[in-house]
Order: sequence, then C-alpha cells, then structure tokens
Amino acid sequence: MTKVVFYEKQPGVESARAKARLVAAGHEVETRDLMTQAWSAPLLRPYFGEKPVRDWFDAASPRVLSGEVDPDRVNPQAALTMMILDPALIRHPLVKAGHDCRSGLDESAFAPMTAA
Repeated sequence: MTKVVFYEKQPGVESARAKARLVAAGHEVETRDLMTQAWSAPLLRPYFGEKPVRDWFDAASPRVLSGEVDPDRVNPQAALTMMILDPALIRHPLVKAGHDCRSGLDESAFAPMTAA
C-alpha cells in the first residue's frame, strides 16, 4: 500500500471521487488543505511535470475568470510566485506518493502511483 498525500482546496464531490479512486487502487490517502500549505517553488513545481504553464492554473479561480491572470501569458517562475502568494490559482488536487507528484483531475493524475 502506497501512502498518497492529497491536497485539496475544499472537500467536494470531485475530490471525494478522486480519493475513492486512489483508495480503490490500494492507496492510503492522507488529505491536506492546499490553501493553508506553506508552498515554495521547489515544493510546488514537481506537481506540474511537463504540463504547459496554462495547465498549472485553476481555470475556475476568480482571478483567472476575471482576466486578471492570463495563464497563456505567464512564464513558469512568475506562475509559481503567483501560486505561492495565492494558492487559489493552483489547479487541484495535488497528489503525491513519495517523489511522484501530479496535479489535476485528469486520468494522468490517477495512473498507477509509486512511492519512488
């Protein structure tokens, strides 16, 4: 059984389904609050892997919806800085098993995880 740390913004139906999928895959899930976590660039960056910067952002974030933040015009370092200052910008959930880090609710976030 692999221990998975699951960072969510707030409990909800989608998060509950995602956690259930992880448990069904044999993982032990520890839930944490993404909004209160003390993030830094080195801690946050691994969750996004090779995804384009625009996919790091939560499209439903008020600052993205209002146009204040345009994910298509942000470089990686600026994106990390913005997200550290305002975690509501982070696409969630963030899922970690050992050194294996993933973001979002797409299938790649729930492919087999290892505690590498």
